[in-house]
Amino acid sequence: MQKSESTSSLGPGGLDLSNAFFRPIHSAAPPSPTKRHTKISVIGAGNVGMAIAQTILTQDLADELVLVDAKPDKLRGEMLDLQHAAAFLPRTKIIASVDYSVTVGSDLCIVTAGARQIPGESRLNLLQRNVALFRHIIPPLAKFSPETILLIVSNPVDVLTYVSWKLSGFPSNRVIGSGTNLDSSRFRFLIADHLDVNAQDVQAYIIGEHGDSSVALWSSISVGGVPVLSFLERQQIPYEKETLENIHKQVIGSAYEVISLKGYTSWAIGYSAANLARSILRDQRKIHPVTVLATGFYGIGGGQVFLSLPAQLGRGGVLGVTNVHLSHEEEQRLNDSAKAILEVQSQLGL
Repeated sequence: MQKSESTSSLGPGGLDLSNAFFRPIHSAAPPSPTKRHTKISVIGAGNVGMAIAQTILTQDLADELVLVDAKPDKLRGEMLDLQHAAAFLPRTKIIASVDYSVTVGSDLCIVTAGARQIPGESRLNLLQRNVALFRHIIPPLAKFSPETILLIVSNPVDVLTYVSWKLSGFPSNRVIGSGTNLDSSRFRFLIADHLDVNAQDVQAYIIGEHGDSSVALWSSISVGGVPVLSFLERQQIPYEKETLENIHKQVIGSAYEVISLKGYTSWAIGYSAANLARSILRDQRKIHPVTVLATGFYGIGGGQVFLSLPAQLGRGGVLGVTNVHLSHEEEQRLNDSAKAILEVQSQLGL
């Protein structure tokens, strides 16, 4: 069950009802030092933030869940709505506030807040408004939870992960963007659908920018451990490169399609962020394509740039970047993606 900060256990005359309800059989002992109290803070209570919060709750990933947003009424309404599901969920303490001090001691801070694009507004102007917003978000998170890991979900995620790294002063292993983790899930789904297999048996990555310049790693796709392209070539089974490119285009267009149909994306990114939270907080050391400091990998140079690479995640954040084989064309496309992001970063003045 959920415990609200405002709930009191005092009955008439100051009687502590919890003590009256249970007859103790021994004196209270201090908490076991081997048991970890996990605290996750979600910044932004919009559609994405609440989908992430809901998924974290149902997957029992936190002992304490904190929601922070600038709109107090909506924030309290969301908190109460989740608390009222207490009988159906694992026991998690839920707190909501406009004050960042409630995030103190967070193990993971997930940032979903972001300015909405005004009709006719340029992407650069929108980005600059988001940078201004992040100047009010990231420093308080770093102040109250200096050992936390930052997981940035707000878009454009690659540049805002770089901004968060600069504003927080954290080492780069503790600043991660959700990047192409969801793009790769869409990629795996489309390949699985094309081959009529389970998506969990498909190993496939989208890397680079979370956007139009992303790179599909066709050369390393495998299904059930079988490398797809080399298998087709060995068996002399013809395939068209255009078919592969069309699948990648569908991946890029997936979010736009969902937004045009329902107005926003929420559930898939909710599962994606919870998937990353699980790998980090449970120290699972799984490989995820996420936004990391990519300079020095795969020939990427020219400045400090964040984009998605297959990275191993654990309790320390980014533990390493996987040395996946890239074809010459894929490496060139990845470097072009890095240059596109660097060009945008250069206009921010950070």
